[in-house]
Amino acid sequence: MKTYNVTIKIKADAETIWSILTDGSKYAEWNEAVEKVEGDISLGQRIKVYAKVSPGRAFPVTVVGFAPGKEMIWLGGMPLGVFKGIRTFTLVDERNGIVEFGMHEVFSGIMSPLILRLMPDLTESFAQFAAGLKRKAENTA
Repeated sequence: MKTYNVTIKIKADAETIWSILTDGSKYAEWNEAVEKVEGDISLGQRIKVYAKVSPGRAFPVTVVGFAPGKEMIWLGGMPLGVFKGIRTFTLVDERNGIVEFGMHEVFSGIMSPLILRLMPDLTESFAQFAAGLKRKAENTA
């Protein structure tokens, strides 16, 4: 099992941040780690994420959790759970004009040792995602 985490404080309200997180058509405008996102980011929908760490390759995920302004969960991977990634986005309103954004991903499954050896390290990608979201949200607020 492999995990990646990032948290960052953002001076914006949760609604502003949530609207940015759920507008896939604009991810490439603020997110240095993403080439594009295709599809509707809403509960039960399958979307395709194109990350710069693997240029031109689509990563299909399904939105399996969706609590507006609070939490969103994406699930991707291979059939029968032989390899899966669960990415959780959280927004915690600190009630002082600051929201703590968190992004956590866990990769697991019987094939994960092999696949994870072939995957690039996502630490920098997570940091870029959080920093870009912060910039966009604070410039929008």
